[in-house]
Amino acid sequence: MSRVIAPPRRLAFFERYLTLWVFLCMVAGVTLGRLLPGFVAALSRMEFGQGSQVNIPIGLLLWLMIYPMMLKVDFGAIGGIARKPKGLMVTLFVNWLVKPFSMALFAWLFMQHLFAPWIDPETGKNYTAGLIILAAAPCTAMVFVWSYLTDGDPAYTLVQVAVNDLIMLVAFAPLVMLLCGVAQVVVPAKVLVTSVVVFIVIPLTAGWLTRTMLLKSRGRDWFDQKFLPKFHPVMIGALLLTLVLIFAFQSNNLTTRWLAVLLLAVPIVIQVYFNSGLTYLLMRRLRVEHNVASPGSLIGASNFFELAVAVAITLFGADSPAALATVVGVLVEVPVMLSVCKVCNESRGWYNRRVSHEEKSPVYLHP
Repeated sequence: MSRVIAPPRRLAFFERYLTLWVFLCMVAGVTLGRLLPGFVAALSRMEFGQGSQVNIPIGLLLWLMIYPMMLKVDFGAIGGIARKPKGLMVTLFVNWLVKPFSMALFAWLFMQHLFAPWIDPETGKNYTAGLIILAAAPCTAMVFVWSYLTDGDPAYTLVQVAVNDLIMLVAFAPLVMLLCGVAQVVVPAKVLVTSVVVFIVIPLTAGWLTRTMLLKSRGRDWFDQKFLPKFHPVMIGALLLTLVLIFAFQSNNLTTRWLAVLLLAVPIVIQVYFNSGLTYLLMRRLRVEHNVASPGSLIGASNFFELAVAVAITLFGADSPAALATVVGVLVEVPVMLSVCKVCNESRGWYNRRVSHEEKSPVYLHP
């Protein structure tokens, strides 16, 4: 019986050229920061409260990004965990017990030792803190894009995201404080907890309440086909404006510390390939279906950079070395994750040779 081979998945126009948009935002932001330093400085001083370090323009834009993401999280799907528990356990193991600690190790090794001839000790500690913050929260929004590109099981991907979001509520702040403490970086507990409440708890709760009420009153078809699509241009616009502001605030660092940008990219790239490869191999060892393993490996490696940038700015300031480290994460992640998607797709045959015929994932026909 012949099998129909599904055509390769393609991103929408915006997502397909995301690396280009990030680069253009960097150019626009750096140009703005160099040409209008007074205006950018005034924007960076706008805070929700004196000493809060929560920048008002970036905070509002991040809300416009994070809230639509949270609308997509279906916590009711968590009940499906019992069908395929091994994949979820591997993802959670790598996300919370491997990735933050491996990044802390790589950051400490590179920023405070191997690259010490080019980075002063105090700046190295701040870079380390930024990289730890970057890796402490698993990705939420872009995971759905990576899963789509690798023919991942959408329901299971949703479960992985939902469980990670619940764990993030209680684990993110303690992890950052613990690992930054090991790296000898003092993180104010009150400020960090405030960041978690502002950028996770409130939008997650708002998203859950909105989703629950609208699904009950208008139905799933209307919610998925009419309501959610309205937020797509809003989220894109907020993302691009956020990047422009971040790069504007970091314009001096990006132009005068271009070597630091290259150095910061090294541990970020290593940790992405290390954690995605570890997840993928563990899934194969445990005979998990490929359409669970591929998005799982991508979730295990990608970062919630929107939250990381917000927390780094809140803790250390918009023009700090820690914030620069998270910004480099934005620059690096998209092209690197696309390469991981390609590896997952091209290794599908090799992966499935270990899985028995009965355990192979079904063939999906795509229009």
